[in-house]
Amino acid sequence: MSAVHTVSNIGGPRLTLGFDRFDRLDLDRHLAVHGRLRVPSLEDLVRMAEQVDMRGRGGAGFPFARKLTAVASRVNHPTADQTLLLPGEKGGDRGSSEDVVVVVNGAEGEPGSAKDKVLLGRAPHLVLDGAQIVATALGTQRIVLAVESDEAARSVRAAIGERRMPARVVRLTERFISGESGAVIRAINGETPIPPGVKVRAAESGVDGYPTLLSNTETFAQLAVLVSLGPDLYASAGTEDEPGTTLLTVGGTTVVEAPYGTPLRDVLKHCDVPPGPGVLVGGYHGAWLDPAGAARAVLSRAGMRAVGGTVGAGIILPLAQGTCPLGEVTRIASYLAAQSAGQCGPCRLGLPDVVRALNALMEGGGTVEDVRRAAAIGRGRGACTHPDGTARFVLSAVEAFTADIDAHRYGGTCGLSTYGVLPLPVPTGREGRVAIDWSRCDGHGLCAYLVPELIQLDRYGFPVVLGSDIPSWMERDVQKAVAMCPALALRVVGGVPGGPDRRS
Repeated sequence: MSAVHTVSNIGGPRLTLGFDRFDRLDLDRHLAVHGRLRVPSLEDLVRMAEQVDMRGRGGAGFPFARKLTAVASRVNHPTADQTLLLPGEKGGDRGSSEDVVVVVNGAEGEPGSAKDKVLLGRAPHLVLDGAQIVATALGTQRIVLAVESDEAARSVRAAIGERRMPARVVRLTERFISGESGAVIRAINGETPIPPGVKVRAAESGVDGYPTLLSNTETFAQLAVLVSLGPDLYASAGTEDEPGTTLLTVGGTTVVEAPYGTPLRDVLKHCDVPPGPGVLVGGYHGAWLDPAGAARAVLSRAGMRAVGGTVGAGIILPLAQGTCPLGEVTRIASYLAAQSAGQCGPCRLGLPDVVRALNALMEGGGTVEDVRRAAAIGRGRGACTHPDGTARFVLSAVEAFTADIDAHRYGGTCGLSTYGVLPLPVPTGREGRVAIDWSRCDGHGLCAYLVPELIQLDRYGFPVVLGSDIPSWMERDVQKAVAMCPALALRVVGGVPGGPDRRS
């Protein structure tokens, strides 16, 4: 059960059907609410997905039919409709082919998202229906569910036990980049759960090197609804170009199912949340809308694109009045810089430069042009999409919060405190930051040479420290820098082991 999240719907429930009656739909409740499905043949499944232009709900919006076809082209598959098997039932020869894997990507590393946790926690059988539909159509029984939260893992394991299906649950590390498809595949394969750094198509080589169909949790649930309703009834909600509904996480805590084509202002009104000075759409790799843009925005790819936004993974974060917008943006940019995999220059050096430019702007000493220049350096050249997504977040903020930025530039402050209203993970106690003991520092500059990502020298040769958590991939380098500081002035504040303040 997902007790901490409020769930509602606009225009009638589909994915959230039965949520008004049950905290969690076990197998019996699921069958009573959604019924028992028949699995269409692969050709029919592709046709249905194409007819409603089904897109992945994980953020990228890739056409599901194309992904399904790409995997199917590499394996043998059954051609006839089949019945979805349930506990105790036996099937005949279902054309099983164990050289393909279906992966449900339940990683939800972004702090502002809760929809997948809600689906896995409250309607796990709807997700498993979708996964079994795809697996059966492809002729395989290999299904893997990759999840982050303890609650989701317990719910999914219980549902798998009820169905007696041979599916596997893999726990993922809760990191911002953990939901990237390559990182999920690497985690399942027992490797370091970070993006691979090079483009590897899961349809060609995924889990254990086999062709793999990987999609977001909601995508599989939507597929089950599509098969249950049929394309015509499925398309009775939404718009002509974008049929159906989607799940949104509003304000980090409220999950809403809404049809495509719903005005954003109606979603905010439904959740009783004012737009404030700006609304972030698409999450921390999304874009900020100013109040005028938020008033015109429509929940669809085309509608969001018209105002410079994106639906992305369905994350909507209105910024509350009374907190410093630039301070909130800088706080999140600092988090994103620390969450990188550290595999390429745009992440190792580019993102820290973005944070430095934002900090300078906060203090009235920097310029908007400095921020734009720092954000543009690594765009399109990263080992994954993290630098581009972070740049989109920052550059859209520069456009949305011009009045606040002007106040900082000309007055050194906007007069507002930064209250940290945008959601971030709860600290684990392992976070550490680099600090300088100024009573000891003699300006040797060795620290800036050893960890240039975190420390740079000012014009007088003294270190300037980036105020962000130490990324996990830099911990060894930071320890080396602390040990080699000639004046013993460099230290790590917070984190473990070693207590709240440790130095060489």
